[in-house]
Amino acid sequence: MKTSNAFTLTRILFAPVFFIFYFFPIWTGLFTKASLLVAIPLLCFAEFTDFLDGHYARKHNEVSDFGKIFDPFADVILHMTTFMCLMFSAGTLGGYTPRFVFILIMYREMGQTFLRMVCAKKGIAIAARKGGKIKTVTYVVSGFYALFLEALVRLDIVPECFGTLKIVAICLFVLSLILSYTSFIDYLIHFGKTLKE
Repeated sequence: MKTSNAFTLTRILFAPVFFIFYFFPIWTGLFTKASLLVAIPLLCFAEFTDFLDGHYARKHNEVSDFGKIFDPFADVILHMTTFMCLMFSAGTLGGYTPRFVFILIMYREMGQTFLRMVCAKKGIAIAARKGGKIKTVTYVVSGFYALFLEALVRLDIVPECFGTLKIVAICLFVLSLILSYTSFIDYLIHFGKTLKE
């Protein structure tokens, strides 16, 4: 397996591991604090592999049509897992990802995946466009910000302004939603002709 694709695969494999460590305290009430020692570094490394796969793909001349499809697919798996986890909390103050935001982003990502499959059948590999990259950055920022709030809850360090901090998290997720559809429209404009055909 190419080095770049191995890093991409890491994101897919780490997503369910993050899911398990995030939810274990919610399921059992055990290791509430210790779970963060694994979950947070694991997510950090998983997100970092998005840089590593692109770096090694260019360095070793491994850029391929397969990689252009595999990379965003891995992103979707990791980010949707993270957003779904963050709908829940080990505390009593509720989750962070609004349900409607998660559902609408999931619809967008499924639509984008369908577009990639149709284009791939026509021999067209859709590489990430600028809008898609900005959207991904917003996903990462939203996820880590909400995870930071959950860390405060699990460490029993909940400030009085926590309600305001949660509103900021909601705003970030809504921004992610807006940017996700903005970039999707951009993809449709550039590759929608393939769907018509």
